[in-house]
Amino acid sequence: MSEKFDYKVALKNIPHKPGVYQYWDSEQELIYIGKAKDLRNRVGSYFNQDVHVNAKTRVLVSKIRNITFTIVDTEVDAWLLENSMIKKHQPRYNVMLKDDKTYPWIIIKNEDYPRIFWTRRIIKDGSKYLGPYASVSMMHNILGLIKETYPLRTCNLQLTRQNIDKGKFKVCLEYQLGNCKGPCQNYQTEDDYDNSIEEIKDILNGKIGAVLRRLKGEMETAVAEYNYELAHRLKRKFELLENYQSKSTVVNSSITDVDVFSIASEDKIAFVNFLKVMNGTIIQTQTIELKKRLDESDEELLTLAISEFRSRYNSDSKEIIVPFGIDLEDHPGIKFTVPKLGEKKKLLDLSQKNVLFFKKEKIDQYEKLNPEIRTERLLTQMMKDLRMNQLPRHIECFDNSNFQGKYPVSAIVVFKDGKPSKKDYRHFHVKTVEGPNDFATMEEAVHRRYRRMLDEGTELPQLIIIDGGKGQLSSAMHSLKLLGIDKQVTVIGIAKRLEELYYPNDQYPMYLDKKSETLKVIQHLRDEAHRFGITFHRKIRDKGTLATELELIEGIGKTTAEKLLKYFKSVKKIREASEEMLLEVVNLKQAKAILGYFVESKKSKVKIS
Repeated sequence: MSEKFDYKVALKNIPHKPGVYQYWDSEQELIYIGKAKDLRNRVGSYFNQDVHVNAKTRVLVSKIRNITFTIVDTEVDAWLLENSMIKKHQPRYNVMLKDDKTYPWIIIKNEDYPRIFWTRRIIKDGSKYLGPYASVSMMHNILGLIKETYPLRTCNLQLTRQNIDKGKFKVCLEYQLGNCKGPCQNYQTEDDYDNSIEEIKDILNGKIGAVLRRLKGEMETAVAEYNYELAHRLKRKFELLENYQSKSTVVNSSITDVDVFSIASEDKIAFVNFLKVMNGTIIQTQTIELKKRLDESDEELLTLAISEFRSRYNSDSKEIIVPFGIDLEDHPGIKFTVPKLGEKKKLLDLSQKNVLFFKKEKIDQYEKLNPEIRTERLLTQMMKDLRMNQLPRHIECFDNSNFQGKYPVSAIVVFKDGKPSKKDYRHFHVKTVEGPNDFATMEEAVHRRYRRMLDEGTELPQLIIIDGGKGQLSSAMHSLKLLGIDKQVTVIGIAKRLEELYYPNDQYPMYLDKKSETLKVIQHLRDEAHRFGITFHRKIRDKGTLATELELIEGIGKTTAEKLLKYFKSVKKIREASEEMLLEVVNLKQAKAILGYFVESKKSKVKIS
């Protein structure tokens, strides 16, 4: 018996996004295809024992040994892709789980003034059948759109030209409600009715763009002829169709028999996604991983993957959609397309979205099992982004705080291998600066920090980050030059307003992508330095403020105030202390003065209230 499937591990790799999922058994046979608005929630529901499922579903779940999926943009796209894949592969459990019912079809009846409705029976009578539809609700939505946009007859009368001309019929309530234009009494011409049918066929085949272009032309003509009532009706129809999402990139009948490829590459591995499009629908999708051996280029890897996929799926498509140009020598008779706009570009974007997601999930798995891989990748990326010549394994960030020029302090936080090293955090009082001078404060902080490291023989960091713009950065560089180490480390300043990075002697800032990991690490350092500095500053400021209040008491100076705070820990406890307790720190005269001060203070508060 095959090994039990660990669905919990599989679920971790499935995103909360719309898409189509595929279940495979131990023989690598595709046994079920389904769609979902949220892939992880939907797949997880199959394995939730608290949810009641029928016997057929339990049989299906017991056979699952692998789960693959394809993410798309919308729930409608998921439905369309599921429908096309089911038609192509016909997995046995898709029918079983739907209680062995046949899928519904939309029929355009072969008759005069054709009716459009849905059916589960296919009769070879010349009628046109579109489908099958795996989602009944979606099918009804489409029919609802058609009914609202194109008034058609719903009766089963024999509307032959002879019967109509003889006047055998009268308009019914549907005509009065505006749901039918009354072809039974010649109120609607056969040509007008047939035009509507042709537009409906285009919509059902995914050619909604062509319909919209025709409607726009008709609107312009109606306006030019001052036929505003007709123009308004056409505008209403145009808006309804424009909002309808069946112009999806997943199904588009204007694109036939093409292969779509995209690639996402890393230093040692690459990932290639493949979409197979036949008769306007995606029928195959897969992403593979390639391990680089000789630092192959993306073009070499993609060429290799194209040959592999086309062989695996016996594809003989004459057109291949790719993200960049490919050498044609190895593929005679094949047209390589690099789309920039339109439906083919949307298909390429869909493929790219899938390969990037697959890449992210794989890399996350690797890094969870081997944290050092993530560290090396992150540090290497930072080295490239910040134009360094060595990995920033040791990073230090400076931040200053003061309160209206008083209680100035500096904080230093340290990151090692991309993570906070809190045991190496430092903060200190600024000694040489009077008043609110952030530049001078930064100069003193940097000088004291690295003077001590040089004296102790401690290894210097590879990267120093200064929280501030050009002024703070220049002050820091002045201290580093005095110490003779300005050429040994990379120093940058980060300004808060636009997160721009400044380099010494460079008047133009550098901007990193807001989503880049390098910028996120720098922001983490900056925010951590600010938090650490503010915490220390508040402590010093509060202590200074409290000491100043005690100095208002007659006979209590700065030294005595600090002794009292050190002993009692807070002004509240000093206020509540008895004379005997105060005498542990001060003399009798000072104790009486303290007691008297807080009694008067309490009286003042009562009068004010």
